[in-house]
Amino acid sequence: MSAATIPQNPLLKGTGLPPFTEIQAEQVIPAFQQLLKELDEELATLEANAQPTWSGLVEPLEKLTERLTWSWGIVSHLMGVKNSPQLREAYETVQPQVVQFSNKLGQSQVIYNAFKQLRASDTWATLEAAQQRIIETAIRDAELSGVGLSGEARDRFNAIQMELAELSTKFSNHVLDATKGFSLNLTTKAEVEGLPQSSLSLAAQAARAAGEENATPENGPWRITLDFPSYSPFMQHSTRRDLREKLYKAYITRAASGELDNNPLIVRILELRQELANLLGYKNFAELSLASKMAPNVAAVEALLEELRSASYDAAVKELAELKAFAATTGAPEAQDLQHWDISFWAERQREAKFSFTTEELRPYFPLPQVLDGLFGLVKRLFGVNVTPADGQAPVWHQDVRYFQIADETGKPVAYFYLDPYSRPAEKRGGAWMDVCINRGKINDNGATSVRLPVAYLVCNQTPPVDGKPSLMTFYEVETLFHEFGHGLHHMLTKVDYSSAAGVNNVEWDAVELPSQFMENWCYERPTLFGMAKHYETGEPLPEHYYQKLLAARNYMSGSATLRQIHFSTVDIELHDRYLPGGDETPAQVRQRIAKTTTVLPPLAEDSFLCAFGHIFEGGYAAGYYSYKWAEVLSADAFAAFEEAGLDDETAVQATGRRYRNTVLALGGSQHPMEIFKAFRGREPSTVSLLRHNGLLQEALNEVTQL
Repeated sequence: MSAATIPQNPLLKGTGLPPFTEIQAEQVIPAFQQLLKELDEELATLEANAQPTWSGLVEPLEKLTERLTWSWGIVSHLMGVKNSPQLREAYETVQPQVVQFSNKLGQSQVIYNAFKQLRASDTWATLEAAQQRIIETAIRDAELSGVGLSGEARDRFNAIQMELAELSTKFSNHVLDATKGFSLNLTTKAEVEGLPQSSLSLAAQAARAAGEENATPENGPWRITLDFPSYSPFMQHSTRRDLREKLYKAYITRAASGELDNNPLIVRILELRQELANLLGYKNFAELSLASKMAPNVAAVEALLEELRSASYDAAVKELAELKAFAATTGAPEAQDLQHWDISFWAERQREAKFSFTTEELRPYFPLPQVLDGLFGLVKRLFGVNVTPADGQAPVWHQDVRYFQIADETGKPVAYFYLDPYSRPAEKRGGAWMDVCINRGKINDNGATSVRLPVAYLVCNQTPPVDGKPSLMTFYEVETLFHEFGHGLHHMLTKVDYSSAAGVNNVEWDAVELPSQFMENWCYERPTLFGMAKHYETGEPLPEHYYQKLLAARNYMSGSATLRQIHFSTVDIELHDRYLPGGDETPAQVRQRIAKTTTVLPPLAEDSFLCAFGHIFEGGYAAGYYSYKWAEVLSADAFAAFEEAGLDDETAVQATGRRYRNTVLALGGSQHPMEIFKAFRGREPSTVSLLRHNGLLQEALNEVTQL
């Protein structure tokens, strides 16, 4: 590529909406060669001229880092939603150089000293609380980035950061490839017995995509994959126990053998994290992780997990016994010996019998367009904002991606977001997430000041439209969409104009899930549910009896669901706190040991769940998975404020909603989350609301009386 064409590289635009339609994988390497060279020069200039003032230090530093995050953010985003061999190769080539530059920036002694001088200066007292918190965080982050290291220790620290980044990318790719690499191709009606119409349609569509041009939902062939919209309904509904076993075992052994084996990567990641923590003066990685979180220490995390474990364990034991008894009433031969691949199936049959409805029956009432209407109606009610389609105003990476605008009460735009709702197993990683596209911030341009509006990516993996029908969502998929939208609101409704503390930036990781989990509660609230639950063909609202059954079923198996999260959280903390790399136990053995008190059906010997535990080995949840439960205490207590005000009192709901918007959502990372929570709630959080919402309060009280 000649020098003359380089400036046209879309990845170097540096501001505004990403030009997705113009971006090609072959542009990544030249873009970053040029960008990193320029940023290196900018950093040298900043170090030569750094002043211990807001405008002489923080503003130019923010400008510099934003150029990097704009370009790298786009490439990382495409790795998650439009993965390809060419993009992977480019990403893996550039990633070490990005890590190298980030280390250099994080370890700049000059910048670190300037921040410390600023904190010690007379101007400190004149800064806003948000500015002070940004500076305090910058000092802490520099220390956690190894600014205090020199010589061999610094070189080793940087080498570890580099290797960890490569390992997490490799881990993620292995899971994607292993998920994509397995399929069950079924050809007879007997093999698909029990499957609902939506599953048959999806399986036939998958078969057509794989080359079986004549595949139909009625006559097959059908292709079942490990992608969640395919896997989960099969496990719930297939009457073929042998096929459920086969699929389950494929699912729990993903990325656990052969070329895609993540076991050695896990050991190496844990070794490197331990070494990294030691270099920075911490006993282990859990201590290092908690240095920037809301939880004060490992003991506090374990105390919460134990409180929730003891409240949910007996409930989970009882739930399994009830499931066996139920299976026995049907004469099922496996009733006395239920295995992992039987649980979803029998739980679904028992749910149908207990509450006389199936998850499938509800799908026609939750077409995506209707669910979006309900969601947008709710945020208008609570927060006074209007969401409207803005398709065509932004380039997108796939034809199914939508673009929306959020405006305030006066009609003035305050934010935008992309929505990428459907599963695309060939190129998109599983799960659902919100990511930052553009941060809110104050822009000074030629003496004129304006506010740059935030833009979010909302990504889900729900059932795609099949056979001319819209995307008909399971209730779980509805909750997932509300969850991610809660993250989006946190990013988009911020009022903070300093981008380093706007929205989710600078928010302690274990408080980040508060706004997302808070939104899930509204899926069960009458006006919200009836605002969106309408039959996609007839427009009929959801019959009342279904609503009552949904409410009744809300805490069905909640002991087991809570215990499952406690299991994951405890394994994560143990691996980063007490586990010794190269010691007597392997990570898998640690997990099996913890399973003795955190599962009621022990994992199979070959269960390699850790090999696909992306949250802690590729995402940001290492020694932080407990954050879901920590934040759920906050979110349940936040929702309880609306219950106490009276969910039937529309004036009270709106007043509480505005208070929530003006504290939890507006203040972002400008204050400590505990202060923000107290500003909203008037007190510190309590676990009572969470246990009550999960139907486990009595279990917890029983525990207390026994103590």
